Amino acid sequence: MSKIYEATVTNTGGRTGEVISSDGKFNLKISSPTLNLEGTTNPEQLFAAGYSSCFNGALQAVMAKNKVSFKTNVTAKVALHNNGELNFNISVELQVEIIGADKEVAEKLMHEADLVCPYSKALKNNVEVTLSLK
Repeated sequence: MSKIYEATVTNTGGRTGEVISSDGKFNLKISSPTLNLEGTTNPEQLFAAGYSSCFNGALQAVMAKNKVSFKTNVTAKVALHNNGELNFNISVELQVEIIGADKEVAEKLMHEADLVCPYSKALKNNVEVTLSLK
């Protein structure tokens, strides 16, 4: 296995703090989604941004391999669940839009991308992930 990239981000203050990347290009204030403080984001939004971007990148790679090209959009809905005292988990719904592809082709590409995407691999058998076409 060959490492091609590593990101380093440090959080201070937990869900009422900030996240800063080691290169300084990424610096955001964090708050709990229930607080919804002005000018902040939350871990679920950050995860949704990463997963939707990664999945769309995997979709682009799968399309290139299959020698097809379509404009694509991926929306990630990340839900935070409370299952009792200090027992939290997330679930994800990925809505995939492959503009101009018929349903059969779009389904095939979406499921191939799910097999390629590093986020999908990391979550497999641990987080409920639902895939749907828009």
